[in-house]
Amino acid sequence: MTEHNVPSSAQELIYGCMGLGGSWTDEPHQVQHVDEAAAAVEAALDTGITLFDHADIYRGGKSEAVFGEVLAAMPGLRDRIRLQTKCGIRLRERGLATHYDLSRESILERVDGSLKRLQTDYVDVLLLHRPDPLTDLAEVAAAVGQLLADGRVRAIGVSNMSGAQIKALQERLEVPVVANQLEMSLLKRAWLESQVLVNHPESLDYSFPHGTLEYCSSNGVTVQAYGALAQGLYTGAVPENPTAAETAAAAMVAELAGQYGTTGEAVLLGWLMKHPAGIAPVIGTVNPARIAACADAARVAEAMTRADWYGLWIAARGSTLP
Repeated sequence: MTEHNVPSSAQELIYGCMGLGGSWTDEPHQVQHVDEAAAAVEAALDTGITLFDHADIYRGGKSEAVFGEVLAAMPGLRDRIRLQTKCGIRLRERGLATHYDLSRESILERVDGSLKRLQTDYVDVLLLHRPDPLTDLAEVAAAVGQLLADGRVRAIGVSNMSGAQIKALQERLEVPVVANQLEMSLLKRAWLESQVLVNHPESLDYSFPHGTLEYCSSNGVTVQAYGALAQGLYTGAVPENPTAAETAAAAMVAELAGQYGTTGEAVLLGWLMKHPAGIAPVIGTVNPARIAACADAARVAEAMTRADWYGLWIAARGSTLP
């Protein structure tokens, strides 16, 4: 087995680059989009973030492209950071709005496209973006083996996969799966609710594969949480018709921020990081001030009491635990 040493992303913040690059249309990115990306990268670095998360489909490739221009304009930056990208989702191709493709040819083609846009020779981690029901795992293993052997990729991970799916993939690979990226937040709580609703009628309200967090914890797979800030729902965004639970949770986030001498963003991320699965939140905002507001998350995770952690969960769910 070839050794590929990539620093763990457990208990760290990750910067998610999906918001960079302008619109999701075919319109080319502009200079201001590169400037916006540079400001976001600087804010992330100041916050202590060194892992930057991409995908080949983000903004039609423009997220990677503007980031590549930032790398080119900042000599030495590539050596200070880690890059992660994803492949496997294909948009607006062959008459389909969306389909998945983890064939060997597709993986190799999409990685080469990402490297070209990012203006780098390698990515530290490649995530397989979503399960492809037509996947031949032997093909995936062959593609991964080739990418690792020639240095285009240094580690492999997945996104939106269950523990059983990771296990099946891992049996074909000669290197460990290092990460699984899932939607996880105070708002999107299926990952958490499923842990306590076994043998309970409410379990029907949540769809999350049992054993996934346990598999990841037992096998050294870092759980990365995208959507971790819940699009600002609890830290200032004002929905048209907020539920009573959303209002109560937002009030408690503000209360805890005052109590811990920090920001609402740090409270939300600290709440995730308090969980023993070792969750690494992905921050998707392009606002430098909001990126900076996340810096205190690890301290909050350490300081947060069990009562505060449960209280925030109960407030968000809008009912007591069973």
